[in-house]
Parts: sequence; C-alpha cells; structure tokens
Amino acid sequence: MRTFLQVLVNTAIANVTTSFLWFALTFWVYLETRSVLATGIIGGAYMLLIAFFAMLFGTIVDRHRKLQVMVFSSLVTLGSFVIAGVLYLLQPESALLDLGGPWFWAFSGIILFGSVVEHMRNIALSTTVTLLVPEDRHANANGLVGTVQGVAFIVTSVFSGLAIGLLGMGWTLLIAIALTLVALVHLLFLKVPEARPEPAEGERAPTIDFRGSVAAVRRAPGLFALILFSTLNNLIGGVYMALMDPYGLTIFTVEVWGIVLGVTATGFIIGGLVIAKFGLGRNPIRTMLLVVIGMGVLGALFTIREWWLLYALGIWAYMSIIPVVEASEQTVIQKVVPFQRQGRVFGFAAAVESAAAPVTAFLIAPIAQFWIIPYMESDQGQATWGWLLGDGDARGIALVFLFSGLVMVVLALLAFTTKSYRILSAEYAGTAESVPAAEAGAEEQAAADPRR
Repeated sequence: MRTFLQVLVNTAIANVTTSFLWFALTFWVYLETRSVLATGIIGGAYMLLIAFFAMLFGTIVDRHRKLQVMVFSSLVTLGSFVIAGVLYLLQPESALLDLGGPWFWAFSGIILFGSVVEHMRNIALSTTVTLLVPEDRHANANGLVGTVQGVAFIVTSVFSGLAIGLLGMGWTLLIAIALTLVALVHLLFLKVPEARPEPAEGERAPTIDFRGSVAAVRRAPGLFALILFSTLNNLIGGVYMALMDPYGLTIFTVEVWGIVLGVTATGFIIGGLVIAKFGLGRNPIRTMLLVVIGMGVLGALFTIREWWLLYALGIWAYMSIIPVVEASEQTVIQKVVPFQRQGRVFGFAAAVESAAAPVTAFLIAPIAQFWIIPYMESDQGQATWGWLLGDGDARGIALVFLFSGLVMVVLALLAFTTKSYRILSAEYAGTAESVPAAEAGAEEQAAADPRR
C-alpha cells in the first residue's frame, strides 16, 4: 500500500502538470478569439486523441512493467511540451491563434498530444491497484485516486487562470515544462514490485491488441454494457467540454473563473474521500447508474438562471459524484478481469468512453455557435424560452445544457431495464476475488530489476 501511495502521488504531479497546460491553452484561446468553436475543437480533439490511442496505451501497459510505462510517458510528455515552447518562441501569438493557419493546429496539437500520452499513466495506475492493493480495499483505493484527481483539478484550475491572466502563455509553458521534469525525476526513484510480463503461450503480440481487448471484455458477461453505461457520463462531458468554459468566462474574469473551478473541484476530493471511507455498496453498477441520473438532473438545472452561485454550486455537486462513476467502473473491472489483461480492458474502455465526448463536443460547438446562441439572443428565442431560462448573455448555452441533461436521465433509466445490467450485477456478486496482491509479491523475487 505504501508503494501504491507513492505511485499515486507521482501520478498526481503528472496530472497537475498536463491539466494545468491544457486548461491554460483553452482559456488562452477563448480569451483571444472569443470562439466557442475553438474551445470545442480543443476539447474534442483531446478526447478524440485519447480514444484513438487508448487501446495502444492499454496494450503497452499489459506488455511492460508499469513503472517502465510511466517513465516512457513522462519522457514523451516532456518532449512534447519542450517542442511547443520552441514553437511559441519562434512564432508570433497572432499566428498561433489563427484557426485557419497551420501553426494553431501544430501548437495546440503538440500540447494536446503530450497531455494525451500522460493518460497512459492513468491506465497503468488503475492496474497497480490490483497489483499492490488487497481486493477488499480496491473501492477505497479507487476513491483515493478520485481524491487525488480532485486535488490536481483544484491546483490546475486556480493556477491556470492566474497564469494566463497574470503571466501569459509563455511563462505558463515554462512552468509546465519544469513540473514535468520534476515528476520524471521523482519517478526514477520509485520501485514497483512486478515481474516482466510474458505473453501467454501461443499468444500473438500485435502493437494494438484489439482482438485481445475485445476477447478480455467478452470473457466477463455484461462488461461491455458496463463500459457503455460509463459512456453516459462522457456524453454530457462532451457538452461541458465545449461550453462550460465559455459560459464561465461570460460571467467571470479568467482569474476568478480559475478560482471558481478550483473551489468547486473540492467536490472531487469529498466524493473520493466518501468512497475511500464507505466504498460503493454491494452493487457498484447500480450505484453508478443512480449517480448518472443525478448528473443529468444537475446538468439540466445548474444554468437555468444566469446566477453565478447556482452555476458554481452545480459544478461542485457534479464534480463530487464524478469519482463515483469512475471508481465504480474500475472496481468492477479490477474484480472480474484477470490482472494480465486489465491494461487492455482499461484501454478499450477509455477508447469507447472517450469517443463519446468528442462526438458531442464537435457537434455541439458549431451548433451552439452558429444556431442556438443567435436563436436565444433573438426576440423569438427569448419569447419561447425566457419563462424557463430567464435573461442573460449565455441563454443559448443554458438551453444546450438543459436538453443534454434530460437526455442523460432518460438513457440512464433505460439502462436499468437491460438484461446486461442484471447479468453484470450477478457476475460481480458471484466473483470471489481478483488477483491478490500477494501474487505480485511472489513474482517480485523472479525480477532482477523492477524498472527493467
């Protein structure tokens, strides 16, 4: 458990760094261009890259020692941020902010790629729960992961806004490069007890083991449905990705908006600590779907009036239940999937779930920019929806939030009626235990070098 906590802290440092720069990029682009389309492109591209690379990441995690994967991820992220810094020095900001020019795509793409590669560490972290933590403490360990993510979100939200508002993009890049280097150096002093992973006899070793990932998912009845259930969270997440920052930056300055995000992110910590203390109940799948319904209700109501306090409280409540969804999925996978294939399953799940967010982000951003927002600013829009959404500068975004939240509620209620829900619930209840941590300790004796 002590080793797991060290890995958790190191991953938190890496998450803080990449989130800090990604948030700062989003803030910077919107403030300079005032384009909802631009923020939708950045957010959607981030999730699309995760969906594209997630199964590759999962295969890499299963084929290599987890610490080795984390070191490689940090090196690639550091290299990407350094290249982005060089581009910033060589090109004027006007070129980097021109959506029609190549340098916007190059600069944003390199930063996003470095942030996406860091996601490989999160997949590796999920498997280290099985490797290092006893099965009866998995839900609690996953709750700690949610808490650490909440701390990272607080730090990045506050300091991203302050960095862009007070220092600008250049100094923000420099800070991100320095923090990435600190995380890498710290990682080199860690040791994770794990033998060199060996493929099963006769098993092929493709670069992206799609067939192996699908086979691992199919071995656990109803597991694919669990992944789809978790995807419900990402459907509304794509809407938030495209529109949450533009809405917040409409009613707050960038410095205050960063602080608001930081304060509301205490919900991550509280939600994670509650799970760490009490677990997820007898049926994590049921818990997850109930929470998704709550997310839909919150999404429909937290912008129904343009009140800053309502928006802030809604974000806080939403963030407090995100760890429940994430921990529920991780706990079930860690129990019903063998450790040797968990990386591929987590990667497959990340690919499917992440693909939902860019779809909604890419669809919603142009629709909101060119149709819904102008419609709600017209007399007709105000006459039709003013009784429900009130007055303000961002009623078009509020209308999108309202309908996306209601759709999420309906989908979660339908999930309760499916056969897959009943099968997976029975499978989870009937599985005695996952790979115990003691096995990993025995394998350690066969490994000459834990980081090789």
